[in-house]
Order: sequence, then C-alpha cells, then structure tokens
Amino acid sequence: MRAYLENEISASIETKQKILNDDALLNTIAAAATACVEAYRRGNKTLLAGNGGSAADAQHIAAELVGRYGFDRPSIPSLALTTDTSNLTAIGNDYGYDKVFSRQLEGMGVEGDIFFGISTSGNSQNIVNAFESAKAKGITTVALVGRDGGKMGQMADIAIIVPSNATPRIQESHILIGHIICDVIEKELFGDGVGA
Repeated sequence: MRAYLENEISASIETKQKILNDDALLNTIAAAATACVEAYRRGNKTLLAGNGGSAADAQHIAAELVGRYGFDRPSIPSLALTTDTSNLTAIGNDYGYDKVFSRQLEGMGVEGDIFFGISTSGNSQNIVNAFESAKAKGITTVALVGRDGGKMGQMADIAIIVPSNATPRIQESHILIGHIICDVIEKELFGDGVGA
C-alpha cells in the first residue's frame, strides 16, 4: 500500500515537473492569465464549463474569483455554466446535452469575455459547440485540456495542454493552473502585481 501511495504522488509531481520545465506551456498559461486581466480591466467577465470532474473545476475556479483567492478584495465576475440545474435540464431536454453550454453562452456571453472550456480529452462535444458559439460572439476561448489537446486544443484561441494521458494527473494539474491564473488575476487587479 505504501509503495502504491508513493507512486501516485510521484506521478502527480512528475506531471507538474513537466509543466514547470516547459517554457512554451508556461508562456501559454501566462497568456491566459494576461487575457483574463485585460478582460476584467475592460469590464468583462470569465465563464467556465466542463463535465464531471471538470465541471467541479469550473465551479471551483469561478468561486475563487467571485469570493476570494488569497486576500480580501472586491468580487471578480466569473460564472460557471455547470451550476444552474434548471438551465442545464431545460436546454438538455429541449435542445440536447450537446447544447447545454453553447446555449448559455449565447444568452450570457458578450464580446470581450473569456470562456474556459475544461476537458481532459479535449473532445467534449458540448464544449466544442460552446467554443463555436463563443467565437461567433467575439468571446476569447481558452482550452484547459490534456493528452494531445483534442478538438478543443485546435479550436481554442489559447490552448493549455497538460502533458499527460492520465485523467487524474490532468485534473490535478488543471486545478493547479486554475489557482495560478486566479492568483495572477487577483494580484494584478487588486494587489501589487506579479512582476514580469
């Protein structure tokens, strides 16, 4: 048992070490954070969506922004499209599950917003459809994905691709990246910034 636990922890550390050592990936994460800061300075918002564990990540990241991440400051507008069961079930029933996020973006997204689509495979059809709706409205798309990036990695304005094929390692890294982006946003908008 102890050896198994150590192997799991080591695998998580190894994935994060790959992120740390990948200059291009770090630059992409920085680009996503910068895009969010610029959107907030314009008066826009972030929207997020995913399925399953990625839905939980969308809600977690939105909550860090609306509530607080590291220190008390004004609320930052962020909306997880995974939380309104009336919307999800009505849209799913009337239009199909593949439309549950794209339909919400059509109604609540505006030009200049940022949409984070979160998926370990990068191939979730309801997120792919949401990216199409976002692009039609002038909303910047960020793919938070793993493996080879999938369809979402190809479609996104900014594709953050975790270098792993293992769903747990990808999800662990997604929340790390989400926390870093929240931290940068908070410090750039209401703190002393994070430096160059």
